[in-house]
Amino acid sequence: MPTALYLDGPGKPLRAEAFELPTPGPGEAVVRITLCTLCGSDLHTYSGRREEPTPVVLGHEMVGVVDRVNEAEPLKDVHGEPLQIGDRITWSVIGACGRCFCCTHDLPQKCDTLFKYGKKTGGPFGGLSTHCHLLPGTAAVKLPADVPDEAAAPLMCATATAAACLRAAGPIATLLVTGAGLLGLSACAMATAAGVRVVVCDRDDGRLALSHRFGATDGWPERVDAVFEMSGAADPTKFALGQVRTGGTLVLAGSVLPTPPIELHPEEVVRRCLRIVGVHNYTPADLLTAVRFMADHHRRFPFAEMVSKVFPLEQAEDAFVFAEREKPIRVGVRPG
Repeated sequence: MPTALYLDGPGKPLRAEAFELPTPGPGEAVVRITLCTLCGSDLHTYSGRREEPTPVVLGHEMVGVVDRVNEAEPLKDVHGEPLQIGDRITWSVIGACGRCFCCTHDLPQKCDTLFKYGKKTGGPFGGLSTHCHLLPGTAAVKLPADVPDEAAAPLMCATATAAACLRAAGPIATLLVTGAGLLGLSACAMATAAGVRVVVCDRDDGRLALSHRFGATDGWPERVDAVFEMSGAADPTKFALGQVRTGGTLVLAGSVLPTPPIELHPEEVVRRCLRIVGVHNYTPADLLTAVRFMADHHRRFPFAEMVSKVFPLEQAEDAFVFAEREKPIRVGVRPG
């Protein structure tokens, strides 16, 4: 029987609820989930550090196989091809209308009627479930068979967001990444694959050492073309401002929780011709870029190894405990 795990509130146990598989409406599909990985924001919601509507099926990093489609009007992938039963896919973390101001100005992740997988209430719309109901406005991408689930699931969040950061930075030759979580490691690998020299800064020596497996180099350039602030902390953001060359770009992507304010001198921004860009989530084109990158480079960089342990769905509570205690890059939950 299809089953989803609902979070009813912080500190409450996950509640298993069986459900009938939905009949997809126009532009919809039902996907059988083969792996969900837990992102940091899932941990924040589960523990109460971040407030989200409940009851909700958490999990927004998923990979799965199409189980049901609407034959008359199927959900289409980013190339306009109808999804078919048996297609192995990932999809955007958001669903968007495609018509509002943000959708028509390359910001679908800020759609007026936005919904997010792993945060939308009212049904099996998250990864801690045997199946996920995909709604109209979802950008789906078919996956090559040889990309492991462990490398494919985080494409929905960390890898696609890293692609958005690189797009926002424009052409660069040198890059500093502050924060070597999966978001920072993904940016490091994608930039390295594009021929960019990357240095990484992180307080955790283990993660700093790990960044070298994703292409980070030793040696500190006097100034870099861009800094990607991926940690979400205030101090690295202040530090990053001083590392960008004149005419360079600071991309802020890690600050998804409230942080202390930092001091900013407008004169410095003006005289050094700096660009400060905020990146939150991504566009369908960024997701496609991430999938193509992973297809080409999943053997070069150890993305699959970053999922340190995989728990069955019925042990998802243990997965959260393990993630909070051990602080691995990722933990997986696999239905069935």
